[in-house]
Amino acid sequence: MDFDLQWLLIGLPVAFALGWLASRFDLRQFRRDSRDAPRAYFKGLNLLLNEQQDKAIDAFIEAVQNDPDTTELHFALGNLFRRRGEFERAVRVHQHLLQRADLPADERHRAQHALAQDYLKAGLFDRAEQAYAALAGSRYEAEAQQALLMLYERSRDWTRAIEVAAQIEGAGGASLAPRVAHYWCELAQAADDRGDTAGADQALQRARQAAPTAIRPLVTQGRRLAQQGRKADALASWDELRRCQPDAFALVATEYADAALACGRADAARGALNELAAGGAGIDVLRALARLDDEAAPQVHRQRLLDHLRQQPTLSAALDLLATTPDGLDAAALPALRTAVAAAAKPLQRYRCAACGFEAQHWFWQCPGCLSWDSYPPRRVEEQ
Repeated sequence: MDFDLQWLLIGLPVAFALGWLASRFDLRQFRRDSRDAPRAYFKGLNLLLNEQQDKAIDAFIEAVQNDPDTTELHFALGNLFRRRGEFERAVRVHQHLLQRADLPADERHRAQHALAQDYLKAGLFDRAEQAYAALAGSRYEAEAQQALLMLYERSRDWTRAIEVAAQIEGAGGASLAPRVAHYWCELAQAADDRGDTAGADQALQRARQAAPTAIRPLVTQGRRLAQQGRKADALASWDELRRCQPDAFALVATEYADAALACGRADAARGALNELAAGGAGIDVLRALARLDDEAAPQVHRQRLLDHLRQQPTLSAALDLLATTPDGLDAAALPALRTAVAAAAKPLQRYRCAACGFEAQHWFWQCPGCLSWDSYPPRRVEEQ
């Protein structure tokens, strides 16, 4: 059978025309879809910048419906839900991403990280812990470990916090030795509360090993020894604190004086406290010295207060001075003067967190406001 070249000449142009029409149709459809999705996305972004979050959410939902395969739109929508406090909707968005079989590994880790943040913000700490633990080996592992450390601190799971801190340091992170010392001190306190003296001793020893110059282990160890009646050993622990952290010694100055009186070492304690006072120590050291003075030495304490006022004119020292020997003051005006000075001094007789500014009458190892460790200077506001 002979092939007719005439049909070939007719078929080739027809096939070419049909292919060209099909390509133009697909191209127009692609341009329309790609134009609609960015338009909705940028509309949502503009509304978000104008703080119209409700309308922005509607725009992002429209963009996701137009292009359901675009992961960036899902992340933008989920993050917006989280910022608005709609954690359940944020969780659904990120779970939908994780259920996609075609999602690349890096995007899957990103969705897992976003899901963990949703759980954390929602207060679902157990689910957040599981979600962060699933990020091991990903590029979000360092952030996940920091988040887990915070979770364990909040739940007071100090043993797990110690484990995670060791992992962070092992991966080349910054040293967490001071925080680990706090964790061991918390475990020591818990052991004391349940009557496990040996466990408390071991935990304090681990705290000292973690951070030899940390303040809390020395303070806690001295107080435990004093409560056990081992006053001399308590003095030895606090003497170590005085040598390595002289500013923090003010926290136990009064207890130090009482322990010295109880074990007959008042003279040695007086010499140590006088050395601190000569170096510009705070009012707590002067009050501790007053406990060690005999009854015939009120003028000595008064002179110390005068010298302190010349160096640090604090209202607390002025109030103590008025309470000693108010020479030259009108006896009728003295009560009112004391009341006025006490009222003026009270707002300044507080400790202030260096991280967030939270003020409290008592000194804290961990700030109740921002949960930072060692953020409280050992001196009150008026002495800083």
